[in-house]
Amino acid sequence: MPDDEQPSDPAPGGGVSGVSGVFSGYGVASAVAGVVAVVAVVLAGLFWSGHRADTDELRYRTQVLQTAADWTGILINLNKDTIEADMARLHDGTVGRLNADFESSMEPFRTLVQTLKSSTTGQVDSVAIETIHHDDPDAPAAPPATDLTGFSSRTDTVMVIATSLSENSGTEAPQTVRWTLRLDVTDVDGELKVSRLESVR
Repeated sequence: MPDDEQPSDPAPGGGVSGVSGVFSGYGVASAVAGVVAVVAVVLAGLFWSGHRADTDELRYRTQVLQTAADWTGILINLNKDTIEADMARLHDGTVGRLNADFESSMEPFRTLVQTLKSSTTGQVDSVAIETIHHDDPDAPAAPPATDLTGFSSRTDTVMVIATSLSENSGTEAPQTVRWTLRLDVTDVDGELKVSRLESVR
């Protein structure tokens, strides 16, 4: 072979190596972009899950507050003419110990209305969730009639402030009664009911 036809030395870095370097750069960039995309998807999923959980929790708390307000609304509007029906509605809205001891717990209210022959109009002024506690599945079980361990998923304690105007038979001026109540609202199989009633002095 003539000397002038000898193959020339490859350029520094060689053509093949250059192409490989270019593709390597693109490969790294693609890999980085893929990782970024995966991270973005994961973060979006976590954000959506967190947002949905927050929305569900807010909706649940609203239902808890509404349950407490509705039940209290019946209690503070007890009247002599409808007391039996009202007591039945209150009883239906309870569970646990309050349900089991309903008659003894509500006897003071019943006696007061029947004795004074009062006509009462009340309204709930404010409601607020005080505490949230989930039932401990490892806690020792108590008699089912008075304890909800194993039957409820959670219980929220709600503070209720209300005002009622009571007109008693034989009195001229109506009496204003201020109510401050603490209620436990318990979720039993997806149904919210009042499991404890406490009058706060």
